[in-house]
Amino acid sequence: MAIGVALVFCGLLAILSTVQGGGKTLVLLDSMATKETHSIFFRSLQDRGFDLTFKTADDPGLKLANYGEYIYQHLVLFCPSVEEFGGQIAEGSITEFIDGGGNVLVAANSDIGEPIRELGTECGVEFDEEGTQVIDHLNYDVSDDGLHTLLVADPSNLIEAQTMVGAKSSLPILFNGVGMTADTENPLVLDVLHGSSSAYSHNPTKEVTDYPHAVGTNTLLVAALQARNNARVVFSGSLDMFSDKFFQAAVQKASPGSQKSKSSGNQDLAISLSQWVFKEEGVIRVQRVSHHLVNGKQTPAAYTVEDQVEYNIWIDILVNGKWEPFSTKDVQLEFVRIDPFVRTRLSSKNGKFSTQFKLPDVYGVFQFKVDYNRIGYTHLYSTTQVSVRPWEHTQFERFIPSAFPYYASSFSMMFGLFIFSLVFLHHKDEVKPKKE
Repeated sequence: MAIGVALVFCGLLAILSTVQGGGKTLVLLDSMATKETHSIFFRSLQDRGFDLTFKTADDPGLKLANYGEYIYQHLVLFCPSVEEFGGQIAEGSITEFIDGGGNVLVAANSDIGEPIRELGTECGVEFDEEGTQVIDHLNYDVSDDGLHTLLVADPSNLIEAQTMVGAKSSLPILFNGVGMTADTENPLVLDVLHGSSSAYSHNPTKEVTDYPHAVGTNTLLVAALQARNNARVVFSGSLDMFSDKFFQAAVQKASPGSQKSKSSGNQDLAISLSQWVFKEEGVIRVQRVSHHLVNGKQTPAAYTVEDQVEYNIWIDILVNGKWEPFSTKDVQLEFVRIDPFVRTRLSSKNGKFSTQFKLPDVYGVFQFKVDYNRIGYTHLYSTTQVSVRPWEHTQFERFIPSAFPYYASSFSMMFGLFIFSLVFLHHKDEVKPKKE
């Protein structure tokens, strides 16, 4: 009995930890000094309920799973120069962690090692070579060392998704790191922050003889991926972007007439990105689904063609660790039998999305399908299978107005046959006597 109560209690704790955010997080660093230089960012995670475990990336005791179960829910890789992970983290372990639903935040720099580069390639993001940096001769900070690699990124270059980057801000973003490009064949990669039209990626100490790896707005500074299982990954080309120094730095472009900003937008962006990647923002779910005839309340065993049907779906969104009604105007319903026969928009009120429509004059096995896939939100997919049967014989109209001429012709033939039969049966021919 006590064991059963303990199991139930553990299950409730697991559900609460999933709903309220936070969770066990493994932070891998190049050196423990990074814990001090990036203390504001790590403190913000701890204040939001994350249980952080700090280790160096080459620690021989590293492991992500124990007896087939993952120990951590999230992974922070602030170890760009690692050449080989320690312990039980072998090649492909992190991609398996993502396939298992884990979320990963990756920050790199110009000293990027092969493991981080391979992880990016697996997720559709290609880092430039080691020793390269993003260079912009028109958008660099006044405190730049002369190589024009301390970039001032305009907030307008951010993706238009508030769930990912927070509310719109006018604060510029400091960036110093390696450039990235996205795999054009991977539709799941998102351009979170890209460089300006004058940016390019190259080694700042070498002459440009070949075409750079990334040029202009194709140069990604921050990229993201939401896998098909809703696991999330964020790649930043700059580890310094999350540092205390960049959080508290004053920013001013070196161009004449530019205004000085007392602080950068790095802290707001970093916190918003961490809230998204660790599923504190943009998480939606289906609470329940119902469907019935327009004038009924109970779900029938099967519908009949051309019935008037009402469909309802309740959708929630996670806000500050609590589920609240989701509000939007672009949720659609499809009534599908291989191909959609009906596609209609759902009207919403307090998280309830509903519509009424007439079933097609086609019978078979159909699905009510809601497939909601928007940038910044988890993929919401809900299907409900129903049967649609043809009319019974007692449900057809007995007298169709368009068939009245046929009815008249049938009855006229019957009447004519009756008269003919009457005349034929009662008509008596006179028999003349034969002459002898």
